[in-house]
Amino acid sequence: MKYLVIVAMLAMTAAGGVAQAADSTCESRAADKHLAGAAKTSFMTKCAKDSAADAVKAQCATQAADKKLAGAAKNSFMKKCEKDAAK
Repeated sequence: MKYLVIVAMLAMTAAGGVAQAADSTCESRAADKHLAGAAKTSFMTKCAKDSAADAVKAQCATQAADKKLAGAAKNSFMKKCEKDAAK
């Protein structure tokens, strides 16, 4: 049980760091595009979602590699991992 609590705490800490990094990256990309107002808001929302999805995929890929999964087993694991992360 302690292990699950520690893993959950580490995941939340990592997610916060990813979100902060995504915000700064999205901000710089919006500035490069000279976006303002509603266009910037829309861009920032989509960018944050894309960044979060990329972070989940990377985390699941790392877990699959740790388990030495390949082929159909890896695909199945990745699909389930990403679905579970969305909950």
